[in-house]
Amino acid sequence: MRWNWPFKSRNGNRRNGHHGNGHHGKGHNGNGHDLNGGVGDARPDFLCVGAQKAGTSWLYRQLEPHPDFWMPPVKELHYLNNLTSADRLHAPRRGDERDASFLEDMNQLGGRFYLDLDNYGRLFCHKGSLLSGDISPAYSTLTDEVIERVVDHFPNMKVVFLARDPVERAWSQLSMGVRLGMINKFDATDPEEVICNLLNPGVLIRSHPSKIVARWKRYVRPENFRIYFFDDLKENPAELRRSILRFLGGDPDKPSGGLKPHDNNDAGREKLRLTAKVRDHMARFFEHELKACASELGGRAKSWPTRYGFSMILFFWDLLDDSIDLLFFCDWIC
Repeated sequence: MRWNWPFKSRNGNRRNGHHGNGHHGKGHNGNGHDLNGGVGDARPDFLCVGAQKAGTSWLYRQLEPHPDFWMPPVKELHYLNNLTSADRLHAPRRGDERDASFLEDMNQLGGRFYLDLDNYGRLFCHKGSLLSGDISPAYSTLTDEVIERVVDHFPNMKVVFLARDPVERAWSQLSMGVRLGMINKFDATDPEEVICNLLNPGVLIRSHPSKIVARWKRYVRPENFRIYFFDDLKENPAELRRSILRFLGGDPDKPSGGLKPHDNNDAGREKLRLTAKVRDHMARFFEHELKACASELGGRAKSWPTRYGFSMILFFWDLLDDSIDLLFFCDWIC
C-alpha cells in the first residue's frame, strides 16, 4: 500500500541535518530542541531498508545478541510502509518486560491512520544507552515523500542498504513466494511464465536497486548512508559483519553471542531450480538494471553485468551519446 502525505517536511533542505539558518550542533536546532523527532534519545539509530532476500535476516540475527545493541523483538516492523502492526510471519521474541512493552506500544501505534514519527521514535526508548534500529526491507518501496519526512525527522539516523544481483534476488523472492503460498505455483522452466511473475508489482518494485538507492541518497547525507553487498555475505561474512558494525557504531570485536558470522539460516532454504534458459531470459529482462547498478552502486555490482555476458562499454557509450545529444539540445535552445 502506498501513502501520500498532504503536508510538507519541516526542514527546508532535502539532506538530513542541513539547515539554511546555520549550523547549531549535531542533532539540535538553535533553540536547543532535539532534531531527532523531539523525543531525546528515544529514536532509531539506523534503518536497514532492504533489499528483500539480500541478507537482512542475517543482519538482524547478528545484531540481536550483540552486547552493543538492543533490537526490537520482531525483525520487520513495517510501520513506515503500511502503518499497521509489526510483521507476524515469525513469532516475536518475548524475552523480558521491554519486549512486551515494545509490542504493546507497537500495536497501539499501528492503530493510528497517520504517520506518527514522534511515537515511532519512542518505540526505541527500550534500548536505553544501547544502539537500536528497524530492519524492514519493505522500506525499499517507500516514496520520496515518505523518505523525506522520515529523514527530516531523524536527521542523524544511519541508513543501510544490502544490495544483491537483481537476477538472483528476484529468483530468491519468487522461490520464497511460492514456498509461502504468496505466489501461485508456476512452471519455473517456462521463461514466459517466469517473466510474467517478474512483472508482479510486488516483485518489480523491489528489483531495481539503482532506483531504490537513488531515492534514499536524495535525502540522506553521504556519511550516513552505506551500501553493502550480498556477494560479500557469501564470500566473506566476517568482514561484512565487521564493516557494518563499525558503521553503525558497534564494536566488531565483540561476539554476537554464540553466533558466527557465517551462520545464515536462510542459505539452506529450498529454492526453485533455475535453468540456464530461464537465467538467460531473466538476465536480458534485467540487462539495463544490471548495468545501472554497475555504474551507480559500484563495488561488487561492477561485476554483475559481465557474469551474464553483457558489455559495459556499450552502456557507457549510450550514456555518452545521450549526454552529447543533451548538450546539442541545450546549445540549440540557447
